[in-house]
Amino acid sequence: MIKGIIFDFGLVISTPRPKTLVRAYEAELGIARDTLNPILFESPAWQAALVGRLGMTAFWHTIGPQLGLPTRSAADAFRRRYYADEKANPAVLELIRRLRVRYRLAILSNHPPGLSGWLRDWGIRDDFAVVYCSGDEGRVKPDPVVYTETLARLAVRPDEAVFIDDTAGHVAAGRALGIHGIHFTHARQLASDLAALLGDQSLASLSPPTNGISPAVSATTKERSP
Repeated sequence: MIKGIIFDFGLVISTPRPKTLVRAYEAELGIARDTLNPILFESPAWQAALVGRLGMTAFWHTIGPQLGLPTRSAADAFRRRYYADEKANPAVLELIRRLRVRYRLAILSNHPPGLSGWLRDWGIRDDFAVVYCSGDEGRVKPDPVVYTETLARLAVRPDEAVFIDDTAGHVAAGRALGIHGIHFTHARQLASDLAALLGDQSLASLSPPTNGISPAVSATTKERSP
C-alpha cells in the first residue's frame, strides 16, 4: 500500500520559464542566445551551491560577470527580477492538495539552501511532512543516501513510496531502491500515472486553473535560489 509521495521541486512544483522570457533576459543582458541557463546551472558555483558550500548571494556575485553584470549591485538587481518571475505549477498544486488528505508528502530536491523558506512564501510548506534539500544536507540526487534518508524521515518503506522527478536518472535511482517512480513530463500525465498507481481515478480528472496563478504561488523578491 502506498503511504508516501515524494516530489521533486524544480520543474515539477515550479514551472520552467517560458523561452520568450529567457530570450528577453539574454537580450537585456547582452549575452548570446541559449547561454543563460548553462551559465547559471552548469557552473562550478551552482554545483557548490547545491551542496551548501556557497551561499546564494555569493553565487550571484560569482556568476554576475559572465552574465554581463560587472558589479554586485547589478547582479543583485537582476537576481531580484529573476526571482520575481518564478512561478509554481497550479495543476501540480491541485494534485498536492488532493493527495495531502490521504498520503504523507515529501519534497526531495537538488536545491541550494533555504528551500523550506521558499515553500513557506508560496504557502505550501505545511503540505509536506518532510523537505529534503540538498543544500541543507550536503548530498545530491542520485546518491542513494538522499532517498533512504527521505524515506526514513517520512516513516515509509521503499515499496510504500512514490517518487516524482523530471530527471529520468533520478527516478531510476529511486526505483533501484524499490521506490515506485514516475518520470514527470507534465501535470496531466502525472495525474494519469498517479491515478493508475494509486487506484484512484478521481485524480485523472485534474482540472487545473486556466487563468494564471494567484499571488500565493508567485515568488517574492526575497533571497532565492535560481
